[in-house]
Amino acid sequence: MTQQNAQFGKVAVLLGGNSAEREVSLRSGQAVLNALQNAGVDAIAFDPQNRSLWELKELNIDRVFIALHGRGGEDGTVQGALEFMNLPYTGSNVLGSALAMDKVRCKHLFKSAGLSTAPYAVVDAKKGFDAKAIMDEFKKVMVKPSHEGSSIGMAQASTAQELEDALTHAFKFDSQVLVEQWITGREFTVTVLGDEVQPVIEMTTPNGFYDYQAKYQSNTTQYHCPADLSAQDTQCIQAMSLEAFELVGASGWGRVDAMQDEQGNFYLLEVNTVPGMTEKSLVPMAAKANGATFEQLVIRILEQTL
Repeated sequence: MTQQNAQFGKVAVLLGGNSAEREVSLRSGQAVLNALQNAGVDAIAFDPQNRSLWELKELNIDRVFIALHGRGGEDGTVQGALEFMNLPYTGSNVLGSALAMDKVRCKHLFKSAGLSTAPYAVVDAKKGFDAKAIMDEFKKVMVKPSHEGSSIGMAQASTAQELEDALTHAFKFDSQVLVEQWITGREFTVTVLGDEVQPVIEMTTPNGFYDYQAKYQSNTTQYHCPADLSAQDTQCIQAMSLEAFELVGASGWGRVDAMQDEQGNFYLLEVNTVPGMTEKSLVPMAAKANGATFEQLVIRILEQTL
């Protein structure tokens, strides 16, 4: 262990877990673990799928790097357990994690704070819905389960029948579903590291939208970093992203997704508090464009726990 990184003590990288994003989390966690070990940190992998978090105490862990995506890892649950155990951890606290994970409440927050976000409706599995009325209002929509990430359960719809099918599918993942007016335009993401925004990334995909396949399986997705935007637009989307990040109580590190319509207006989509850290992930790409290696990035994230 190099002397400079002895300050962290023994670190557990939480990865895997039980969410629908388990496979992505295993890849993220392994990449983080390798980088920490290469940087001389005494780090081990810890998959809470079949282990009690209390084992972290038995293993004399000093701090935790959370690489769990989705429910259980990104929604405040594990953050609360670690706080109860007095174990420092990376990323947002309980409230920030829980709010950012809840797409519906995030939208309510954006709207009430006057931040630009696409018009939307909330559909509850228990209350029923009128697909025709929603489509009459929005024409074309994006359907998103409220508490899933990695584009899981998402679909687009242009007719009432397509909306009904998309909602039926989304209800397998969540009882509350966000139906957002479709925005035709460019897709961007902004990484927040500490209180600094990183270079903006634009994603282009032939898939219709930046879905699970485009994120993790496709070779046709293209990334432009820094994005081809004017200085004014870059500043606008970065400021908007930082405001959204702080609004939901997120901290440490994360990513804010946004779109720009054909008229040039920006719209916030969501805040991610434990973004992917795989070889195809966007946070490492933004950090690299800012001159940081993957190892430097993970150390910087871990430093926030000191």
